[in-house]
Amino acid sequence: MIQSKKRWQVERPDEQLVQQLQNDLQLSAIAAKILAARGCETSAHAESLLNMTEASIYDPFLMHGMAEAVARIEQALDNGEKILVYGDYDADGVTSTTVMLHVLLDLGADVSFKIPNRFLHGYGPSEQLFREAHAEGVQLIITVDNGISGIEPIRVAKELGMDVIVTDHHEPGEELPPADVILHPRVPEGHYPFGELAGVGVAFKLAHALYGELPAHLFEFVAIGTIADLVPLVDENRYLVKRGIEEMQRSLSPWVQAMCEVSSADQSKINEETIGFYFGPRLNAVGRLGEAAPGVELLMAEDAIKASSLAKKLNACNTERKDIVKDITEQATAMIEADEKIHNSLVLVVAGEGWNPGVVGIVASRLVELYYRPTIVLSLDPEKGTAKGSARSIEGFHLYNELAKNRDIIPHFGGHPMAAGMTFPLEHVDELRARLDAQARACLTEEQLTPVLNIDIPLKIDEISTDAIEEIAKLGPFGTEFPKPVYVLEDVEIASMRKIGAAENHIKMELTDGFEKLDSVGFNKGHLHDELTYGIKVSFIGDLQINEWQGRKKPQFMIEDVQTTEWQLFDIRGIRQTSRWLNTVPKEEAAFLAFRPETITYYQSLLGVPILHVDESLSNVGQANFIVLLDLPLNVQLLETVLKKTTPTRIYAHFYMPDSQYFNGMPTREQFSWYYKFLKNRPSFPLNMHLDDLANHTGWPLEALKFMSQVFFELDFVTMESGLTTVNENAPKQALSEAPSYKQRSEQIDMEQKLVYAPYIELKQWFDERMY
Repeated sequence: MIQSKKRWQVERPDEQLVQQLQNDLQLSAIAAKILAARGCETSAHAESLLNMTEASIYDPFLMHGMAEAVARIEQALDNGEKILVYGDYDADGVTSTTVMLHVLLDLGADVSFKIPNRFLHGYGPSEQLFREAHAEGVQLIITVDNGISGIEPIRVAKELGMDVIVTDHHEPGEELPPADVILHPRVPEGHYPFGELAGVGVAFKLAHALYGELPAHLFEFVAIGTIADLVPLVDENRYLVKRGIEEMQRSLSPWVQAMCEVSSADQSKINEETIGFYFGPRLNAVGRLGEAAPGVELLMAEDAIKASSLAKKLNACNTERKDIVKDITEQATAMIEADEKIHNSLVLVVAGEGWNPGVVGIVASRLVELYYRPTIVLSLDPEKGTAKGSARSIEGFHLYNELAKNRDIIPHFGGHPMAAGMTFPLEHVDELRARLDAQARACLTEEQLTPVLNIDIPLKIDEISTDAIEEIAKLGPFGTEFPKPVYVLEDVEIASMRKIGAAENHIKMELTDGFEKLDSVGFNKGHLHDELTYGIKVSFIGDLQINEWQGRKKPQFMIEDVQTTEWQLFDIRGIRQTSRWLNTVPKEEAAFLAFRPETITYYQSLLGVPILHVDESLSNVGQANFIVLLDLPLNVQLLETVLKKTTPTRIYAHFYMPDSQYFNGMPTREQFSWYYKFLKNRPSFPLNMHLDDLANHTGWPLEALKFMSQVFFELDFVTMESGLTTVNENAPKQALSEAPSYKQRSEQIDMEQKLVYAPYIELKQWFDERMY
């Protein structure tokens, strides 16, 4: 048995709907399952999703305030006013700034940009930067990806005589800023058809309105910000990202080629994962460590040399960011493991002096992955007396609401159910930990503290082909609210498996349903080779890829998780070198059992683990998940009793036998008869003296002669006195099988045949019959 550390929650799409989508749209079974799982209830709905057009883009003037914003900007253009684009330091903010700069420069504006430094100015509108802008002669400020919460700084800007247009998508508060115009897809509620635009999406709508036509050259920027900000990839966002990816794949923009170079990405194969894992993090990194302006400068670069230089700078920042995250994560993990109060809390709250507040959110995410508990990571500033940090949560613990119960000690916080940021006096760190722990114990169940793996696409091996996998790629982009499918292969068997890689830390398998076979690979899952056996039903979670080698394409399943409810038999019989099989056994968890004292003597120094001597009483044997059977039992009934008492999920069968009887066999009745007559015809025969000569004369093994002699002695057919044998002709008639040694040898041969020398499948069947 292998139990996943996550709760597998398998959703099964409607089979009738899947069949309908297959027939109507000529799709593979897998593609149809994905569309059904993503909410396509009709073929027409699926068709519209597969073939989105520019008609998917809403008229920008549907957004409240758009006409007023365009009019004010055109006024600034006509009057030659100085315009400031005020952005944010993340990838959404950087791309939003880039979009606005492009359109304003194209329209001939006198425009500059500012992005706050998260360490100096904090998030959103900064009074200091607005005053600087006024001193520089700015007359119009356009905020992008921020501003909806900047009430006081915007009031200051207005007092200084500047006009402000806010473009934002973040959650508005009860009070709105006193801006001249607010462009927000949800303010006022219900005015715009789609409320889930990213900050760059709102900026794009303004650019669309200013140009008077759809600005195709800006799609590449809106795709990055939309993906990086994790807004839902549905409706309008879906088309924006799809077009953006297509534009990037063929773009001549210096920044695209420079970013591909530093991230080793193939431009022609750019997709949502390229953006999410390569481009987005590099654009985010500069703002996490310092000034975000180089990100804008890269996206605006007009020559390859400058773009290459800036891309390398972003790449270096990203590498530094990774190192910082790794270092803080290691420190935080050490704190959790060393401090019982922290470790035993259902909400992990860790704090360190001088931790970079720009990356603590990433660290919190890492710790949630590791411990699966709501986590807060705080950077302590003793000089200011503050703790500033980020939090990440799990399903069932509404982070914003739970933090809101502690306003008396955390006056400054914001966020949503799964993530939050906060600043509060550092003396309240322990108090906050204690309170949140109590709150979590009141609302989280044991089940909720086990991570859930949502699986939505059950597969059959015969559904998987290279054509089907290529078709799946056309269903993208995948992301928030249109997630990448998670596939499960249920109850398949392993046809073959082997460790691969220089360190043998990966595994390659062939999976089969009894008819078809499928290549599978598990990176960093070489341990499965020692945890899985043949002949059992196993379920695998993973992804689908195409493996291309020497011009041939084959589908390949990439293993991410595995489980089986069946017990497993590991066949380590006949392996003489102890180290070869001992390394495959989880020694700390296994019970090593020996039925014979001589086995313990032989293995005690070789194994280096305690060996339990199993006798008829079974007094020292208890329940054990894994058992290692070092040798053969004295009888089958004893082994059957051991199996019932231990109820193992894994059995490692070694069955060490220094004196095997199986190949010696049982002497025949003719041999017994000849030997009996031989002794009868030689009264007072000195047997011990001539046993070797007798073996040479008959050609029988010496061991066989000794055994037959023992049988005769036990049945009183022959006696020995002073080394001389006498045949007892008056001994009662008994079957040879009545002799204890005959019984023991017969049972030994039978046990060896069934347990030591039987093929694996027969041995597995033998155990199956007794365990179930």
